[in-house]
Amino acid sequence: MAGRYFDDWKLGDRISHEIHRTVTETDNLMFTLMTHNPQPLHLDVEAAKASEFGQILVNGTFTFSLMVGLSVGDTTLGTLIANLGYDKLVMPKPVFIGDTMRAETEIVDLRESRSRPTAGIVTFQHELFNQRSELVCQCLRSALVSPRPQ
Repeated sequence: MAGRYFDDWKLGDRISHEIHRTVTETDNLMFTLMTHNPQPLHLDVEAAKASEFGQILVNGTFTFSLMVGLSVGDTTLGTLIANLGYDKLVMPKPVFIGDTMRAETEIVDLRESRSRPTAGIVTFQHELFNQRSELVCQCLRSALVSPRPQ
């Protein structure tokens, strides 16, 4: 079990996640098709070339999902009871096929759960960066996390 229990977190803890991931054309195509997103910027090379981006733009929901996924091993793997919500999602820069992503997480809030006194709520600020260290995605994730077993 790699995730941390509620009791293990401190406000301000910061993690640079070790796993990095290069986005492939297959990633973008499969995710776009699986989610029924017909946006030509994700699927049509000619339409994408004619856009301001000049190339295929990676599906933003894939970018978001990858950011959260890269963080799970170090944050909630084996300790998560439930994700409670995502907030303040921003994507300040585009992601393109071939970009290599890395994620960082900071703990921005911790509190005991009122409805489940045996668990706590951790608010993670996840950030995703490309190979040029440009912020490409950021959000807050609130999660109900198990306490350390007695």
